[in-house]
Amino acid sequence: MTGTKKRTLKIIGLACLCLHASVARPAPLEQQSAEQELATKFAAFFTAQITSADITGAAFVVATSAGTVRIGTEGFTDTSHRHPIDENTAFRIASVSKTFAASLTGMLVEEGAFSWDDSVTAYVPGFHINGDAGKVKIRHVLGQSTGLMPHAYDNLIEEGVSMERIQDQYRNLAYICPPGECYSYQNSIFSLIQPVIEGTTRQSYSDLMQKKIFQPLEMETASVGYDSFINNPNHASPHVKSHDRWKTVEVKPNYYRAAPAAGVNASAKDMGKWLTAQMGGYPAVLDPALVETLTRPRVKTVRDTRRKFWREMLSDAHYGLGWRVYQLGAHEIVYHSGWVSGYRADIAWSEEHRIGIAILMNAEDNSISELTTTFWQMAFDMLEPAASNHNRALVAASLPVTP
Repeated sequence: MTGTKKRTLKIIGLACLCLHASVARPAPLEQQSAEQELATKFAAFFTAQITSADITGAAFVVATSAGTVRIGTEGFTDTSHRHPIDENTAFRIASVSKTFAASLTGMLVEEGAFSWDDSVTAYVPGFHINGDAGKVKIRHVLGQSTGLMPHAYDNLIEEGVSMERIQDQYRNLAYICPPGECYSYQNSIFSLIQPVIEGTTRQSYSDLMQKKIFQPLEMETASVGYDSFINNPNHASPHVKSHDRWKTVEVKPNYYRAAPAAGVNASAKDMGKWLTAQMGGYPAVLDPALVETLTRPRVKTVRDTRRKFWREMLSDAHYGLGWRVYQLGAHEIVYHSGWVSGYRADIAWSEEHRIGIAILMNAEDNSISELTTTFWQMAFDMLEPAASNHNRALVAASLPVTP
């Protein structure tokens, strides 16, 4: 038995003694559905793991296409005030924001505002690189396949440099591969979708997100931006490790400047609704055909297969449009993670099993990967497939890099 498995079994055993009161009391096991039984088992592991790792605060939600199955919370919004995390506590979801940006973009494509194959330069004429910038299409920006150096100028975002000044630096970038042919993860370049959207709709990015996603899905605590977050009295403060103790730090506004890449705030309750929407629960808001377009595997992400905890399960990995697509042996999940100063976030769902999970932390701790992978190990053991598995990732090489 591996060390990880031993630790997992130990933690699950401890969990029976320390389930937190903030996790709703489950129905008796004989009355539970398979999904409820899975959520109950995971809640025990979650509670024990957060307690064992001494995480400041965290929340999770398990959802299906029919709605939320269970929400669990642990810890506090702040190490000083010790206000308990609850289902409505807003967290920064960091790069999970990209899933919202891609969906909003897709909605506007469906409305005819622009096309996936339009050049970015048609809407952002100031976009210049050391090469032909016209080759970069909107689908390349959302699909992390621009062919430009990965993480271009993330250091400047972290230093608080304005997006306008950062964009002036793009002229120094040259292609490392033709657009659409290699994975090239970006934050600032990904966020070029904001001027595309605002220029074509004459509306602000945050207003459109509210009108087209947050309000229709009744995501009551979801927002875009720094001010919305810090003015919410029920928000989770960020924490970083200092001398082996969690220290409360200030919310940094830097990545909020790249709103499509990392600007969304949401609670566990909100993220449950977002998961349900992905699995077809709100077709009038989020078209299942659009979800299929966004989650089609496009470029391989080989480095993902070497991630701790994931590497024991992950057989193949791709990026779609604002989403990652992971092949876990015979099973496929759609996934994204997020990390900004003081916060971690994971979201993943399975079309095959019609279930998903989101985990939010106000602490920079890698145990989030162990939590997420353990959930999927449990899910594959406990649930029967709800639909045929299309195994899209297995045939990704034969798919065109177009919607």
